[in-house]
This record gives sequence, structure tokens and C-alpha cells, in this order.
Amino acid sequence: MKAAPFDYIKADSLTHALETLGEYGGDAKLIAGGQSLVPMMAMRLARPTWLVDINRLDSLKNIQVGTDHVHLGAGVRQRDLEFHPQLASHLPLVGQGLKWVGHEQTRNRGTVGGSLVHADPSAELALSAMVLDVTLTLQSKAEGARTLQAADFFLGPMFTAVGDTEVLTDMSWPIWQGEHIGSAFEETAIRKGDFAMASAACQIQTNADGVISRLSFGMGGVDGTPLAFPQLANTLVGQKLTAELAQATAHQAAQTSQPGSDMHATAAYRKHLAEILLSRALLSAYAQAVGASRA
Repeated sequence: MKAAPFDYIKADSLTHALETLGEYGGDAKLIAGGQSLVPMMAMRLARPTWLVDINRLDSLKNIQVGTDHVHLGAGVRQRDLEFHPQLASHLPLVGQGLKWVGHEQTRNRGTVGGSLVHADPSAELALSAMVLDVTLTLQSKAEGARTLQAADFFLGPMFTAVGDTEVLTDMSWPIWQGEHIGSAFEETAIRKGDFAMASAACQIQTNADGVISRLSFGMGGVDGTPLAFPQLANTLVGQKLTAELAQATAHQAAQTSQPGSDMHATAAYRKHLAEILLSRALLSAYAQAVGASRA
């Protein structure tokens, strides 16, 4: 199929983009990398009357590494983030998740902000944002700027809190401070680069004795949004992680998920798969943290 007819506007500034959205509202869609929107338009799942191109806005492409956060413009290419020299040490979980995102060609064009706004429940960057509790900044001409945490940003499948006249402009990704930090991202797909049947992500910090001092983890592809489990994670703080504890925790998390069934897998299978992947991610991240503490 081909996209339905639309009019094209190349925004020459963020102000221009905001003014255009303010004028056309829900009839307009933003495009930067186009790796999610263009296929949906080709299948006529998305039929914008106006396509507003923000691809060339340098103000949305900044990467600023601070002491506590990595600040990203929404237009940062996934590839630029993947190969940033400080990513592995500052945002290790994101680096691990990016390796599962599509293919090299899609990461060359796709943007970080575009992936989050697309809000596919199986998307790796969306899951990473939930696990790390990313702060997102939205702007509109009429209301100005507002910030949301990732848990309040993702509302449902392909549905976020971004209003018709708003643009996601910035994201603040927390940097965990200190030593003895481990992370892991696990995923299963039909083929490499396909949508995840299920995924799991974990970041963990221990003291020198291997006792958990901080923990965050989540699952993707098994509910309407990516899932994080802060309350369950807090119950593990102060303990050493064993295989039995990891399995019990993963089982408890998986039981709260509500995956769907399709031609590739039943809901029960996806739930079981997510449990296995999360248990694996927990143990892998813990092993990294403990190994770092003994180095």
C-alpha cells in the first residue's frame, strides 16, 4: 500500500514546528527519523493531513553528559547514542538495549525521542526509560514546557501523554553514582531485529559484600506499556540475590503482566518467557555488580 495523500512542511525551527502543530493539531504528525511513522502511513494505520519534518532541527540533537544525568534532545539518532564514547559507563543499560533495536540501518535514521513517542510496548528504549525512570520534557506554543516521568508518559499501546500540539523536546536519563553497578538486557524475538516477543531489563547496585543497595527492573512486550516494578524491587534491597530469589521475583512480576496472544505466541507463553528473561537479567546484572565489587 501507499500512504494516503498529505501535505508536507519542513520546520526550520522548533518555534515553527510548535506553531504548525498549534494550527493543525491532531491533523498533523511530526517526523524525524520516520522509522516508525512511515511504515504506519504506508499501511494507512496513520493518516496525517500534514507531515511536519523536524529532522533538521539541531536544537533537538544535543547530547550533554552531566554528573547525575545524560541530557538528550529528542532528535538524537539512536546510532549516535549507541556509539557515544561515554554511553557504556554512564548508561550501560541503554547501550545493552540499543543492540536489540531493529537493524543498523534503522538505528542510523531512528531517533531516541521518536521511539519513545511511538510507544510500542515491546520497544527497547521505552523499557529502558521505564526502568531508569527517565524525565521527559514536552513543549507546546500555548502551554509552554512541562515534564513527566516515564511512568506517566506511556499510557497504552502506541499511546502517550503527548498532546496534539506538543513536541517531546528533551529527556533526562539518570546516571547511577558509585561502584558495584551491573545491568542486563534480555530479549527474545522470532528473528534478529524483529519486535520482541518479550524482553527484560535490570540495573542493580550492591555494596562491597554483594548486598543489594539499589535495584530497578522491568519487562517489555507483555502488557499495553513497558512495565517497571519499583515496589517489588525495593523488597530485595538489603539482600543478596540467589537463583531462587531471582526466580521467585521474576515469577511474581510476570504474574502481574497482561500479554496478548497472536500467531507467534500465546499470552501464557509470553508470560512464561518474560519470567525466564527477567530471572536471567537479574542474575546477570547481579553477577556484574558483585564481580565489580571484587575486582
